[in-house]
Amino acid sequence: MSQTPIRILGVDPGLRRTGWGVIEVLANRLTFIACGTVFSDDNEELAHRLLELHKGLTEVVTRFEPDEAAVEKTFVNKDATATLKLGQARGIAMLVPAQAGLAVNEYAPNLVKKTVVGSGHADKQQIHLMIKVLLPKADPKSDDAADALAVAITHAHHRTSHNLAAVLKRSS
Repeated sequence: MSQTPIRILGVDPGLRRTGWGVIEVLANRLTFIACGTVFSDDNEELAHRLLELHKGLTEVVTRFEPDEAAVEKTFVNKDATATLKLGQARGIAMLVPAQAGLAVNEYAPNLVKKTVVGSGHADKQQIHLMIKVLLPKADPKSDDAADALAVAITHAHHRTSHNLAAVLKRSS
């Protein structure tokens, strides 16, 4: 009996830079497909910046045709305005795959770090190193792309429990 790989889109949302990464998972084997960053212009108004993120992520979803998506949860910081803008970018990161009919799962930053590195307080360099170990062909050009791959890897490791919870929720 042959299984088909599941293609996962991971997204690290940000208003300036939104990282994305696509992997495939078959049983316990992870395969790197692609990664990159969608940029928005700091000089544009917020609505146009959100539109740039929407267009960029839509192109990624169209090109790579993922089966499932995962987005990093937003942390709240002391700057309420920055947190609100990040939340709006995160909304775009969740909207685009949902518009494509994908299930969208959310993961806290500490869970992503713990899953990929083994420590919930890992730094960016540790994430990059583990991405190279887990996905040897990956060469993320930015921290945002590396973080997005880490989100996708986290979903690959936790997707069975998420899928089971969704089935149980629908049946109750």
